[in-house]
Amino acid sequence: MRAVLPLLALCAAFAAAPAVAQSPAATRLVLADASRAPARATIIDGANWRCEGQTCTATGGADQPAPRACRRVAARLGQVTEFSWKGAALTAEQLAICNA
Repeated sequence: MRAVLPLLALCAAFAAAPAVAQSPAATRLVLADASRAPARATIIDGANWRCEGQTCTATGGADQPAPRACRRVAARLGQVTEFSWKGAALTAEQLAICNA
């Protein structure tokens, strides 16, 4: 019984400790033409995009591959020169397809 008490105390300490929140992976883009940046937040596939100049960042969004997300965003906001979806950055070849 004495061996169980320290184990129970240890378990209780871990249960009471606050969870460490992980920051979400970056979702951002750079527009080729800053004049296409929306003045207000824009929701595309559940992602809430906010732009300052040519750079836009998003929170949330549907679970989908980065190239598909890029095509959906480029169709609404215009050509992009950089694109990262939940931490997955597109290559130059993928960007060319996104902007086609």
